[in-house]
Amino acid sequence: MTDLLGQAQGADLAPLVRKLANFAPLTAEDQRILRGVGSSHESFAPGARIIGEGEVPRSVFVVTEGVACRYRDMPDGRRQIMTFLLPGDLCDMHVFLVKAMDHSIAAISPVRLAGVSRDTVLDLLFNRPRIAAALWWSSLQEEAILRERIVALGRRNAHGRIAYLLCEILWRCEAVGLELDRAVSLPLSQVDLADTLGLTPVHVNRVLKQLRNSGLIMLANRMLTVLDLPRLQAMAGFDSSYLHLGGAPEEIAEVFDQLESRARARA
Repeated sequence: MTDLLGQAQGADLAPLVRKLANFAPLTAEDQRILRGVGSSHESFAPGARIIGEGEVPRSVFVVTEGVACRYRDMPDGRRQIMTFLLPGDLCDMHVFLVKAMDHSIAAISPVRLAGVSRDTVLDLLFNRPRIAAALWWSSLQEEAILRERIVALGRRNAHGRIAYLLCEILWRCEAVGLELDRAVSLPLSQVDLADTLGLTPVHVNRVLKQLRNSGLIMLANRMLTVLDLPRLQAMAGFDSSYLHLGGAPEEIAEVFDQLESRARARA
């Protein structure tokens, strides 16, 4: 039973391993360690709040199934979604440095999380240089996504905003092995999209209908299929380089080799 449980937990964390492998050349041992970092598991129903603004963070966690979102509630009752958390995403590596959350996180679809203890995070950062570098790159990607969201809200029209977000979700899902023939699960409602992109649900509905009629996308049964990715990316002005999926420069990989050689020599 223990072996079966360990295999299941390892499978749960496969998106994390795939995501971090995009950023740094992980060894087989690095990947084995990452598959075992989950010390606890929690499940949340759609709409459930995972942690609220002002609450004390309890641990770092990794999304292993489903989609969650970071958001802020406005005084007038409206909600601004800042970004979506997909399988393989961490929240947040620096959580032990803050006394209280400055935003909330909630489940969009049924969500499963793996908790990672503070000691485990510190051990990875100080003793596994490749994993540490990959985690830094992951944080850089999160910051880049937020910067791109600012650009979208400030300078793109409604068609550009929606097209950009759909392209981003497709690329992020592909990076962790959750895309097949340019089709991905999309459990987001039109209200979710409106709360993310500063639009009304009616406007979102109109734009999605136009994208479907133009042969760019197909939406059915909470699945998004991108039928013409070049045209959709052109509409959004989308350049995937901000997601940093190309990984670290080659000279950085050489540094990892040198660090590990020195560690073995000391041992």
